[in-house]
This record gives sequence, structure tokens and C-alpha cells, in this order.
Amino acid sequence: MNTIKFLGTAGARFVVMKQLRASGGIWLSLEGTHVLIDPGPGALLRCLSSRPKLDPQDLEGIILTHRHLDHSNDINIMIEAMTNGGFKKKGVVFAPNDALHGDPVILKYAREQVDHIEILKEKGCYHVGNISFETSKQLKHGVETYGLNIKGKNSTISLITDTDYFPDLASFFTGDILIINVVMLEDRSTIEHLCLNEAELIIKENKPKLAILTHFGMGLVKAKTWEIAEALTKKLGVQVLAASDGMQVDIDQYTT
Repeated sequence: MNTIKFLGTAGARFVVMKQLRASGGIWLSLEGTHVLIDPGPGALLRCLSSRPKLDPQDLEGIILTHRHLDHSNDINIMIEAMTNGGFKKKGVVFAPNDALHGDPVILKYAREQVDHIEILKEKGCYHVGNISFETSKQLKHGVETYGLNIKGKNSTISLITDTDYFPDLASFFTGDILIINVVMLEDRSTIEHLCLNEAELIIKENKPKLAILTHFGMGLVKAKTWEIAEALTKKLGVQVLAASDGMQVDIDQYTT
């Protein structure tokens, strides 16, 4: 079964610190390949407490879109869990260069536990298991950050991770399923995150088969995200969902 499992939907530091929403990232199962994207605080716990339980040793890869803690905090423990404590060398970790150098978030001993590490670059092409993915141009987020277009046999899943809005942003993310990290209810020019109106512009332009909003800041958490998604669905004529912790999406419903 091809699925997207949201192990957490928290965005912005206060929602993460207070765990008003969980922050475990996204578990993708596609074409028999299991990949974890952005293992933030609590990723391992969310895997093991999931129903049914997700076994980290099933993972073939971990993708880190950028080095901020709400995306990378559990990267080392998830490497250990994927490799059975380092006793079974396996898997690929994909990460931007600055997650590995200078002030690295992936520890050197953990790097030795995986088959190899691949450095994400702008508009790169990558493979893991039975799936492939491409990175976008570098996003606007203060650290090296890339969005993803993940391809299966019959479907494409696009992820717009944390970024400020810019005019051609939508053009890089044309998947059947479009996941958008939407931190802010209203725009704040000093913060490099998307707000709700900007997410609406992207959905309106791209018209995916399904749009999923996630990675919510405090304002959106308080604003009844499911009602926002329902209103956008009616307004745009595109099915829009607000992700919730533990929500699972059947990818095959939205294949081309």
C-alpha cells in the first residue's frame, strides 16, 4: 500500500517546544520503499507508538530537507534505529551540505552506520529503493533548504518545506499530491515561512489532485485548521486537507 503518514504536524518553535502538535516528520511508503522525511523531536517515539507500529528497520532512507531542530533533532537516533544500533549497516541519508559541515547535526559516528550519505544540491536527482526524487531550487529559509518532488510509478508527491514565498515557487512543485508547510496564519515579512494566503496562491496555481497543509504555527493551531481546509476546498475546487498527527493518506487514490 502506498501511503503518507504524518508523524507530526508541528511547525515553529513554540508549538514544537510545548508539543501542542507532534513533530516526528513524515513516513512515506511508496513502491515498497519506506523513507522518513525530516525526523524532528519525537520521531522515534511516534514510529513506535503508531498504530500499526512503524519499524525503523524497514526504512531504506532518511531525507533531511534542512538542519533546523524541528526537522533534524531525531536524525541520529533514527539512523541508529534504522541500522539496528549500527549492527546492520544499511540505508541512505540525504541531507544538505550544511547539515554535515561547520556545525553539523548528523554526528560522525552515525554516518558510519549507513551505506552512504548523499549531499542534496539544487535541482538534483536521487534514488532510494524503488523510488526517485528531485530537489527544487534552493529555498529561502536562512539555512540550506530544498523542497522535494518524489516519484513513484504512477504518482508524484511534492513537498514544499519551510521557505519564504517567492514568485516562481509554485512552478517547482507540480505533484499529484502537494504537501505545504504552512506556519503562519498571516504574513510576517521578517519570518521566512509561508502563510495561509501564500499557500492558497500556490494551490490555486498548481491545482493538485490533493493539497495537504501541515507544519502549523501557533496561530494556525488555534484557528481550527480542518475548517480552513474545508473552506479552501470549496473556494478553490481542489481537495485540501489539514494534516493531523498520525493521519495517513492513501496515495493510490490520487494517481495519474
